[in-house]
Amino acid sequence: MGLREDALNYHSKGRKGKIETGITKECKNQKDITLAYSPGVAEPCKEIARDPSLVYEYTAKGNLVAVVTNGTAVLGLGAIGPMAGKPVMEGKAVLFKMFADIDCYDIELNAKTPEEIISACRMLEPTFGGINLEDIKAPECFEVEEQLREELDIPVFHDDQHGTAIVSAAALINACEITGRNIADVICVVNGAGAAAIACAQMYINIGLKKENLFLCDSKGVVYKGRTEGMNKYKERFANETKKRTLAEAIDGADVFCGLSVAGAVSKEMVASMAKNPIIFAMANPDPEISPKDIKSVRSDAIIATGRSDYPNQVNNVLGYPYIFRGCMDVLSRRINEEMKMAAVYAIAGLAKEDIPESVTRSYESISGFGREYLIPKPFDPRLLLRVAPAVAKAAMETNVARKKIDLDIYVDQLESRLGVLQSVTRKIKRGVVIANRANGKKMRVVLPEGTSPKILKAAEIVRSEGICEPILLGNVNKIHDLIREAKLEKNLDQVTIIDPAVDKNTDVYASVLLEKRARKGVTRMGAQELISGDHHYYAAMMVESGHADAFCSGVHHNYGDALRPALQIFGVQTDKVLAGIYMLLWKERSIFVADATVNINPSAEQLAQIAIQTHDIAKIYLSEHPRVAMLSFSNFGSTKHPESEKVCRATEIVKKLRPDIEIDGEMQADFALSSELLERSYGFSTLKGPANVLIFPDLTSGNVAYKLLGKLGGATTIGPILTGIKKPVNVLARNSDIEEIVNLITFTVHRAQNGM
Repeated sequence: MGLREDALNYHSKGRKGKIETGITKECKNQKDITLAYSPGVAEPCKEIARDPSLVYEYTAKGNLVAVVTNGTAVLGLGAIGPMAGKPVMEGKAVLFKMFADIDCYDIELNAKTPEEIISACRMLEPTFGGINLEDIKAPECFEVEEQLREELDIPVFHDDQHGTAIVSAAALINACEITGRNIADVICVVNGAGAAAIACAQMYINIGLKKENLFLCDSKGVVYKGRTEGMNKYKERFANETKKRTLAEAIDGADVFCGLSVAGAVSKEMVASMAKNPIIFAMANPDPEISPKDIKSVRSDAIIATGRSDYPNQVNNVLGYPYIFRGCMDVLSRRINEEMKMAAVYAIAGLAKEDIPESVTRSYESISGFGREYLIPKPFDPRLLLRVAPAVAKAAMETNVARKKIDLDIYVDQLESRLGVLQSVTRKIKRGVVIANRANGKKMRVVLPEGTSPKILKAAEIVRSEGICEPILLGNVNKIHDLIREAKLEKNLDQVTIIDPAVDKNTDVYASVLLEKRARKGVTRMGAQELISGDHHYYAAMMVESGHADAFCSGVHHNYGDALRPALQIFGVQTDKVLAGIYMLLWKERSIFVADATVNINPSAEQLAQIAIQTHDIAKIYLSEHPRVAMLSFSNFGSTKHPESEKVCRATEIVKKLRPDIEIDGEMQADFALSSELLERSYGFSTLKGPANVLIFPDLTSGNVAYKLLGKLGGATTIGPILTGIKKPVNVLARNSDIEEIVNLITFTVHRAQNGM
């Protein structure tokens, strides 16, 4: 099917449209209904009547935005009316929720005049925490926003104006840096005089462009001093003393072109007449003023941005408005002022210069980092929430438009939890690792045996640049250096330690130590030499054993057993511990630990008890809540007599005797373990005080199958396997782990090494 058929099917299949409402509190019984509605609801009503500011405490107002339009300037479709514009407004609501966890109602108004829109929004103020004006034609949109900003005590933002202005200004800052320009010296032509164009012109001046160097053009030509045709007070602000009258004359010799007009407005000849390294933002939608292909046919030195996702440097409003609203609503800001917009501009521009996470590069091909084809971040970059929202919140507090003061460090953690538990947990651990490194004055050394793997190299570059550890790469030195150059990772891996075990001076020493450990276990002198020089896992393990490294991680391109065996043979298992593989499974609002998922095929009751204790102790470090351990079986508390269920029951009793501090119960079925209501109703005697968040499986089959099903079908993100019970810090990755998973497990390994786990 083509785009038209795909789009119509997307909007009509199943439940019609793109949005629905949901509830945030349980409402399963009569008591819940009593609290949600009558008579319990009267209590928050009375509190709000006493103190209106408590509406943000007891209702959803503080996270609710109205997306308001009258349908007079919808996308590139024009005045198609409010009902025809509704799919766009629903789409805006989807993006608010997806990118910033902001709830929205789309409000399509049958309003013909600015006064009617203003009146409707004025009446909506008690319901919403903010209003996003959308697709209202110029110049009426200016009047509507200005009036509402003056009258209302909640933020009002016309995204068509300011969203494009903020994102394109961020791109312009970076384009000027790449081309070595000072923004104060730039000659800029803005083509179009609608809402977005006027806002872009003003924002460019705000970031340092001189007004006399900016030429605004519309369908009548250049806006100049003394012009009367087609003028209004908004255009008049940008009228210059100039003899230029046409777009072609204005663009001749210009450094920057910003187009928010119509397809075909710019010719190849115009582009050819621009200054060296021209910056061309052709942002008309759906088709730009001139295509990138045509630009490149006459100017190979041009930096190009458009409004389209199929070209590099998409100027997309979604980089701004969700996070701007998130920041201002979290401090209960009364408005979105110029300082807050500028904070968003510089936050977006700055993020483009940071290393790009793999979660972004997986979604977009051919991203090589900051440069001509990567001026601004991509829409699916999760870090936008963590950079833009705090910057906006900070500006709101500093300019005294915020009703609420917040701690920005704590706020970033809270924002991360909106992205999901994974980001929150990994960021917390990374921060702890980096702080410990600074306090100790050194970084942990982590050996990566698979040094010629592109994934490992990228992960090594990330952990080194973020200050997590000092990676040591094993493999052919020249080959690894070539791969580093090919991947353009020299900045952070230029001085990284690379060792080739085949020729390293320590190989003979390590072989002698290995022979001592394995001499009566089938290893000969020659065999020890071959293992150390030929199997990088043996060399890595000996580095850790000899104190030349602190930990190692491997397994991306090897079978689990092959990667783990050398570590087991050299380090061994801790006394009174059991070797086990633990996975942390994370959803957006929940995380659990499962064990054993990789090592013990059919553990005894004693082994199972020890696995439960070790898993509990690790979960206690990483969970944000108290660990509650469920010993899983096909039986509930003796309901089915069988040696396997009885084994789990014995293991539970062993744990209770050895570690009475652990909240644990079993044997029990998984559905009862995960539902405190179900457990309470059927087995009120259970000692679990809530749903289990540590699940101990009775054997390897059930544990391995369960974690994989939860990952693939249950939508969980998995971290692990985290090895417990081994004497030295080592972790073996799941085969074919992606870069993000590698970085996460290296970080966990370093954290455990720092804490002697």
